[in-house]
Amino acid sequence: MSSEMGNILKISIFGQSHGAAVGVTVQGLPSGERVDMEELMAFMARRAPGQSSITTARREKDEPKFLSGLENGVTCGFPLCAVIENTDTRSGDYAGYTQTPRPGHADYTARLRYGDSVDMRGGGHFSARLTAPLCIIGGIAKQILARRGIHIGAHLKAAGGVQDDSFPLSPTKELFDTVAARSPSVINLTAGERMRERIEQARAELDSVGGVVECAVIGLPAGIGGPMFDGVENRLAQALFGIPAVKGVEFGAGFACADMRGSENNDAFAVEEGKIVTVTNNSGGILGGITNGMPVVFRIALKPTPSIGRKQQTVNVDTMQSAEIEIKGRHDPCVAVRTVPVAEAVAAIVILDMLLEEKTDGSF
Repeated sequence: MSSEMGNILKISIFGQSHGAAVGVTVQGLPSGERVDMEELMAFMARRAPGQSSITTARREKDEPKFLSGLENGVTCGFPLCAVIENTDTRSGDYAGYTQTPRPGHADYTARLRYGDSVDMRGGGHFSARLTAPLCIIGGIAKQILARRGIHIGAHLKAAGGVQDDSFPLSPTKELFDTVAARSPSVINLTAGERMRERIEQARAELDSVGGVVECAVIGLPAGIGGPMFDGVENRLAQALFGIPAVKGVEFGAGFACADMRGSENNDAFAVEEGKIVTVTNNSGGILGGITNGMPVVFRIALKPTPSIGRKQQTVNVDTMQSAEIEIKGRHDPCVAVRTVPVAEAVAAIVILDMLLEEKTDGSF
């Protein structure tokens, strides 16, 4: 099904934005892995709504309740199930959108697919609310990977036309931690302030802006992945497109390499402290779908939040007549702001799944 992913680490996301709860079930987690709940809650808080003027005013604590899979804070080898209750919903703000679908949303296509009874309150199962359970398992996966020297960090690379600095050739865990503590999560503080101004301006004008999130994985061994359809890029891209509002994914130099010559794009090899490295990282740490030992670097482009307060043209699908709507409710003026930890979560899930596949003897 479309809400499931993974080969060894099998994950299923369930729930609706304004239902009783959202949650995740996970099979294949290695047993005996301790989950630091304080660290997990700090990670979840980075994604949680209602924390600043540049995010939605909806307030949810996003505290996961574990129903199975953990015993005394340690994975026990059995399927993990966790839920997050929805406590701050205002479903009345979404009345009628199955008849007059919101431009840019899945209201229209969801009705085509699932019929009149589809629950699209708050976006239903298409909502970015479903990234909260992704962050539960992603946060756990990050802890498991960190114990093996693999660290993942992301930042808001662009928002409202303002660019942050890029990650350096060899980012560090310390840099990841520094950026994660900032709001918005940026490398360059001046760029962050300019982003905030652009986002707040869009909100004041009943509009929204898009953004780009850049993510890096360090400490990943060389030789992971494969050619054609099961490479690292393939697996990451499929999962990253599951994040609501993502419209583009690129690795390394990405689309910019189309304007380069081979002499510019090729990453020259070198030996550094007894290891083979590359002088640049236009490949994003991946060659032929296989990791080369350099940081895996990717970026995701997120569209502007489609829920805006301005009048928009739509149709009444029952009467087949033109209509206008003004969307009510509480919405992020830039969804990219809270997508930073989600990108980290998805990367951690995919990388952990691929590493578990490599360990054919059952060890990890």
